[in-house]
Amino acid sequence: MIHALRSISRLYRPLSRCLSSSIEPLVSGTRRGLFKDVFPAETARLQLSELLSSGPQTVYCGFDPTADSLHVGNLLALLGLLHFHRAGHHVIAVVGGATAQIGDPSGRNQEREPLSPERVEENVLGIRDSLHRIFANHEVLANNAAWYRQRSAVEFLASVGRHFRMGTLLSRHSVQSRLSSAEGMSLTEFTYQVFQAYDFYYLNQKHGCKIQLGGTDQLGNLMSGHDFIHRTTGEDVFGILLPLITSTTGDKLGKSAGNAVWLNRARTSPFEFYQYFVRQQDSNVERFLKLFTFLPLPEIEHIMEQHAKEPEKRIPQKRLAAEVTKLVHGKEGLESAKSHLQTGIKHGRHGRSLSREVHSGPVS
Repeated sequence: MIHALRSISRLYRPLSRCLSSSIEPLVSGTRRGLFKDVFPAETARLQLSELLSSGPQTVYCGFDPTADSLHVGNLLALLGLLHFHRAGHHVIAVVGGATAQIGDPSGRNQEREPLSPERVEENVLGIRDSLHRIFANHEVLANNAAWYRQRSAVEFLASVGRHFRMGTLLSRHSVQSRLSSAEGMSLTEFTYQVFQAYDFYYLNQKHGCKIQLGGTDQLGNLMSGHDFIHRTTGEDVFGILLPLITSTTGDKLGKSAGNAVWLNRARTSPFEFYQYFVRQQDSNVERFLKLFTFLPLPEIEHIMEQHAKEPEKRIPQKRLAAEVTKLVHGKEGLESAKSHLQTGIKHGRHGRSLSREVHSGPVS
């Protein structure tokens, strides 16, 4: 599986002028480092490229509303959808109103605190706000609670559960790591991969969706969805894995780690959001320009050349902060952030460390 996407990029490089815009997100995303891998590795290199070349496809990614806002850790998944959307493909952002009540064990050392249905619905509304603003209302937004609401547990297990094999489910890394921990794993968490697999199946049947995006920590869930769809329909579907964004200490960015930078301005203001990116270290900034913006790669190369000549101006950091703030908060949000910054400079204030500025608020 490793280097599979790089192989796609090399394979199509001689034909780059002939590539249709429909396959461009896969090649461009690979070169930018946005798409780290594909699944299944044995077949996806060619089949996924052929599928995208055949016409507009439906691509989906899920976001569980375990808080009332998405955060920077979710931003790459949104950008992945946007790359496909800009190339003419159909994208679906699934808000997990049902799966948030189950709790994804991937990358966690202990079980999530349970959320009430009322709390989940409040969080869904907050996340909808982020998605509508970033996608400018062009995406298809779905809540997976809609397709579970009318199903009983017995009927779901009888019709869906019989297609999953315990040995395979137990072999997933997210399961193995939890089973070997002191706390262990609840049955509720264990079934999460079944529910996410069914989400993929449902979207495949209703919308012809054959591609799911997810972070590298979602590989086990992607594999379960692929296996379930192939077992029940015989269709080939694919997963595209995105890298996880980590802090300078190597921790995954997110609410669980306590270092979230939120996308909703009620949690993190446009100014604080801008400051997070403008303070990025030189070692991160070129990679982040490739990951978090739509700037052409030659332009990013030029920006870095300018930076090498005049590092004190922090040209790439300022461009990065401007591009991402505009994407998330719009032109008005960017202007607000810059105005706040100028006011602070005028009065001799440079702001506190963002890690202490991010609005706390209740999180799960």
